[in-house]
Amino acid sequence: MQNSIPELITDNLIITVLKPADFRLLSSYEKENREHLSKWEPIRKQGYFTDEAAKSRIELSFDSFKLGSFIPFVGLDKSGSKVICTCNFSNIVRGVFQACHMGYSINARDEGKGLMFEMLQASIEYTFSQLELHRVMANYIPSNKRSEKLLTRLGFEQEGLAKSYLKIAGTWQDHVLTSKINPSHIGI
Repeated sequence: MQNSIPELITDNLIITVLKPADFRLLSSYEKENREHLSKWEPIRKQGYFTDEAAKSRIELSFDSFKLGSFIPFVGLDKSGSKVICTCNFSNIVRGVFQACHMGYSINARDEGKGLMFEMLQASIEYTFSQLELHRVMANYIPSNKRSEKLLTRLGFEQEGLAKSYLKIAGTWQDHVLTSKINPSHIGI
């Protein structure tokens, strides 16, 4: 169970979890990047891009965060007034597994500036040091070379290929499966 909201400060970002009252920040990000992210996400239903829907999603994700099963990080600009990128740690499983899945996205105008790397590096370190997770898994569509390069740079290792893994942009797509093991657990 999470008792406090993390705030990770990097050179260019404030990484935190939005509270339900902050739904407009997420709503603006999603609306602004609707077309940009559409090739990497499921087809969104009518009404997804409304403020009310964003508020509902943040309320649900905030409840899951408090329960310790989900971390919906956002990377805000230094003024805290705009979402630059997102990083979600979902399906957090404890017990003998101690692992989660990671998904991420970035504002179209901020690609290629190193901000996604900055956010993921800090966020992954948080999951390893503060949550003491053993494994973070991230998957990408084989044609997404930017994600491949990013995950490789972060130290993720390829583990396989899942055929017809997720329905993205209306089509069942293969995904490359990768993971990163907590460096402090290697050799234990």
